[in-house]
Amino acid sequence: MTRLKAVAVAGALALCATEGYGQGFSGGIPAGWTCIGVCGTAGANGDVTLAPSGGSQYGYVTTNLSTASAPLPGVGGTPTNGSLLRSPVFTANAGDPLRFYFNYVTSDGAGFADYAWARVMNESGEQVALLFTARTVTSGSIVPGQGMPAPQATLTPSSVGIQPGSGEPPPEPPGGGPVWSALGDDSGQCFDTGCGLSGWILSEFNLLVGGNYFLEFGVTNWDDQAFDSGLAIDGVQIAGKPIDDQPPPDGEEPPDGEPPPVTTIPEPATMSLLATGLLGLGGVVRRRRRV
Repeated sequence: MTRLKAVAVAGALALCATEGYGQGFSGGIPAGWTCIGVCGTAGANGDVTLAPSGGSQYGYVTTNLSTASAPLPGVGGTPTNGSLLRSPVFTANAGDPLRFYFNYVTSDGAGFADYAWARVMNESGEQVALLFTARTVTSGSIVPGQGMPAPQATLTPSSVGIQPGSGEPPPEPPGGGPVWSALGDDSGQCFDTGCGLSGWILSEFNLLVGGNYFLEFGVTNWDDQAFDSGLAIDGVQIAGKPIDDQPPPDGEEPPDGEPPPVTTIPEPATMSLLATGLLGLGGVVRRRRRV
């Protein structure tokens, strides 16, 4: 199959602002979270249901329309574009449980091994623990991600194979492309065997040392920028409370005034958080053939 893709040319870093703390993703991306690339929130949509945590919306990151670079250190090959979503800094005690749900979704396949991950970082930006990995594969486990560093969190279920989407099937079984608006024009499309989604998986990790931390969620296109992938997340908690339920360590209040510019992706309500806003549609054209 041959397809053309126009890639948006956009900035990288944006601050997400909402009214107050403790809302999870049901009220949009919470105050203090930052996005590099393209991030947003959505309700149940296509093949991606609401998370078991019970929110009315989940957050997501996607490679669709992103021109940012967001690879996970230690993963080889040729990462291209991707997106990151980072929580505000939060304070935790030794032994505090950190938990959330995630769902990896990909329209890619064959040898184009897009991937996603989450990790907890200290306030200096150093990795404390890798919380999960997910990666496109033609067969076998999609979580943990093949050829990626081993996650240190407990995953439930501990490993899953690709679940086919309800969209266009590839030339060979199993499965079709996942239907999900965060994939843009690739929603329902499938390059080749390996398209689909992981379904919702629970990640749990107990912090060993008390201190100030933040979370990072990322997704990356691998080897080219065609056929997008994304990651849905929800139910992010530390010690049984939403991370955004506590004020920042320095006691600052949520920002007042108008939120920064955003760009809207098609239904359902999904926000593209871009540092300088959408600067224009690029004339970059990508082409790839089925293998």
